[in-house]
Amino acid sequence: MSAQTAQAVQPEPPARSGGAAALGWILTIGLNVVAPILTYNQLHDHGWSEFGALLVSSAWPVLDSMVSLAWRRKLDEFAVVTLVFLVITAVVSLVGAHSARALLIKDSGVTGLFGLLCLATLLAPRPLMFYFGRKFATDGTPESTAWWNGLWQFDGFRRTMTVMTAVWGVAYLAEAAVRVVLAYTLPTDTMVVISPIMIYGVLGLLAVWTTFYGKRSKAEGERRAAEAAAAAEAQVQGA
Repeated sequence: MSAQTAQAVQPEPPARSGGAAALGWILTIGLNVVAPILTYNQLHDHGWSEFGALLVSSAWPVLDSMVSLAWRRKLDEFAVVTLVFLVITAVVSLVGAHSARALLIKDSGVTGLFGLLCLATLLAPRPLMFYFGRKFATDGTPESTAWWNGLWQFDGFRRTMTVMTAVWGVAYLAEAAVRVVLAYTLPTDTMVVISPIMIYGVLGLLAVWTTFYGKRSKAEGERRAAEAAAAAEAQVQGA
């Protein structure tokens, strides 16, 4: 097999530690998703302002970053993005009026800004989905992290991460625009029901599409690698 063909074959991921992977998932979901939501809802229900509740709830991703820094000796980009997202939410919550319709529009502003963040990272050395993918595709060990980082050398992998990031960005911008239009055309009581359905519905659809597209891209890369290997073998036999 030629060096060019060998380079086209992506390495298999290292064996993952089940305990480390499970603990990483629990910490990530607990500190970046569950704890901030519970903290915000509890504080807001007890009379805290939106800004105050969001400010306190943002301490959980900071704690996750500190745990990651102490455990893995590196800062976790996923926690950083979550913290940025909470800061964006806090800023948006302070802007403009505080009517029911205004709050619905602010929700759209948050998801729209997240869409812009995704698209903005397309100009960075690596797009946002590269870091999200590394968070959930590895167990955080140096071996698995090095494996994921090494995949960036392959054109197909870079294209997959770029497409995923672009789709997430466009989808959330579109979702935000649609919800703004609906907020002005539908009764507020109706939008209070529809808005969270749209938020989690879009997230669910994007998660399903991302899984499907990732598997299809991997299968396509393996097929091309097999064809290249077969062609190289035929050339060797023909010589």
